[in-house]
Amino acid sequence: MKKTLSILIILFSLISASVTGASKDDGAVKTDQISKYQKAVDQDLLTAIQVNAITNNNIKDLSLNRSLLLRHDTLFTHKLTSAGITNQKSSGRCWMYAGFNVFSPDVATRLRLSRFEMSQSWLAFWDKVEKSNLFLEDIIRLADRPVDDREMQLILDSPIGDGGWWHYFTGLIDKYGVVPKSAMPETKQSSSTGMLNKLATTRLRAFAAELRRMYDDGKSVKQLRKRKEEMLGEIYKILVYTYGPPPEEFTLRWEPSEEEKKADSLEAEEAANDLDIGEKKKDEKKIRKIIERKFTPQSFYEEFFGGPLPEYIALSHIPTKEYGRLYLLENSRNIYENDDYIILNLPIERLKHYTAKSLLDSQVVWFACDVSKQNYGDSGIFMDGIYDYSTTFGLDFSLSKADRIDYKDMSPNHAMVFMGLDTTDDGSVRKWFVENSWGKKKGAEGNWTMYDNWFDEYVLITIIDKRQLEETELAMLKKKPVRIKPWDPFFKALRRIQ
Repeated sequence: MKKTLSILIILFSLISASVTGASKDDGAVKTDQISKYQKAVDQDLLTAIQVNAITNNNIKDLSLNRSLLLRHDTLFTHKLTSAGITNQKSSGRCWMYAGFNVFSPDVATRLRLSRFEMSQSWLAFWDKVEKSNLFLEDIIRLADRPVDDREMQLILDSPIGDGGWWHYFTGLIDKYGVVPKSAMPETKQSSSTGMLNKLATTRLRAFAAELRRMYDDGKSVKQLRKRKEEMLGEIYKILVYTYGPPPEEFTLRWEPSEEEKKADSLEAEEAANDLDIGEKKKDEKKIRKIIERKFTPQSFYEEFFGGPLPEYIALSHIPTKEYGRLYLLENSRNIYENDDYIILNLPIERLKHYTAKSLLDSQVVWFACDVSKQNYGDSGIFMDGIYDYSTTFGLDFSLSKADRIDYKDMSPNHAMVFMGLDTTDDGSVRKWFVENSWGKKKGAEGNWTMYDNWFDEYVLITIIDKRQLEETELAMLKKKPVRIKPWDPFFKALRRIQ
C-alpha cells in the first residue's frame, strides 16, 4: 500500500511539473480542432436535425425557398377582365372550365354583368353521351380483335372519364350550344363525379362484352349498332338521374345598360307629356327595368359566342419531338364524327411569343401544364425553384424537360387560362397572370402568378387563334402531319387533362 501511494505521488509531481512548464499555445483552441468539431456536428447533429425535421413536417414547407418568395409581387402591366373565379370541385373538368373562361368575359361584357358563368354541367352531360357513343363504336370497330389487344385495352381503360382538352370543348359547343349556369346548375353528382363514373363505366364495359358476344355469334354491324342505340338510352337515363334533364330552351333576365335605361326613361317621359298627372303615374310603371329573353342552347351560342368559332391551333412544346412539325394523335376525339386533332410542335419561345401577342390583343389564352410541379398554392405562385428539395435532402433532383416527358415524370394534367402579363421596359415578360378553376380559397383568391421560368419548364400546350400566327408557323401548317399512336404517353395524357 505504501509503495503504491509513493508511485502516485511521484506521477502527480511529474504531471504538475510538465503543466507548469508548458507553453500557452499548447492549451489554445486550434484550427484543426474546430475542423474536427464541425465534422462531428455535420455528421451527427445536423443529420439528426434533418431526420427530425423531415419525419415530423411537411416536406414542401421545409423546402420553401424563402429568398425567392421575398421577390414575389402581384403587379402586372397588362391584365384582362375576368367574369369571375369558378370551381370545378371534385371533378376532372378543368379543360371545360378553362374553355368557358376564354369566352365568359366577353359574354359578361355584352350582358353588362360583372360576373357570369356558363353551365359546365350542360357540357359535361353531352360530353359523357358522346364519349359513351364513341366507346361503343370503338368496341364494334375492334370486335374481331382479342380482348387483350393493346388498343382494345386502352379503350377499356377509361370509357367515360371526366378528362379532356381544348378541342373536346369546341367540338361540344359547336354541336350542342351552351346555356348559362342558371339554366342547368351543378348537382351533387356533377360536382363530385367519382360514383357516377364508376357506375357508368361498369355499365359500358358490360355493353362491350355483350357487343363482342353478338359479333362472335355472327351478328352484323347494323344489328350491333341497333343494340348500341338501346345501350346509349341507358347511359342517357343515368345522366338525367345524376345531372338533371338538359333544357331545350331557357329564359335569361338581365338589367339593361345605363344608356338603354336612359333611352327608355326618355321615351316614357315624352309619351307621358300628353297625359294628365294620374295617367303619368300609371305610365311610369311601364318603364322597362329588366331585359327578359328566351333562348335555345344553339341560339345563345350563336348570339353570344359568335359561332362557329374561329379556327384555333394547338401549339406544343415537346422537346422530345421535332420542332416545326405537325403531329396527329390517332383516336383523339370525343365525338365520333369529328376529326382527330393536330398539334404544331414549336420551341418554347414561340409559345410565349404567341401567348403574349394574344393577351396584348385582348384574347384570353387556354393552356395545359403540369400543375403538380413547383406550385406554391398557398400564395398562388408558379416559380421554378420555389421548392428547394435538393437542399432539404442534399440530393440533386434536377431533370431536363425532355427527360421528364420521356420518363413519365411530367404530363399535361391541368388546364387554365392566361389573363395577363407583366413586362419590363424592353418588352420582355417577367411573369404571367393565370386564372384557375379551383375556387377562391385556393391560390391568391383563385388566381396564380406564373414566373417566366415556370412557363419554360412546365407549360406544354397553348391554344392560339390562327389569325395570330405569322407566316413561318402558317407555312408549317401545310405540312403532312406525323401520326402518333393513341398509347403514346404524352398524347395519351393530353386527352385526359383534369
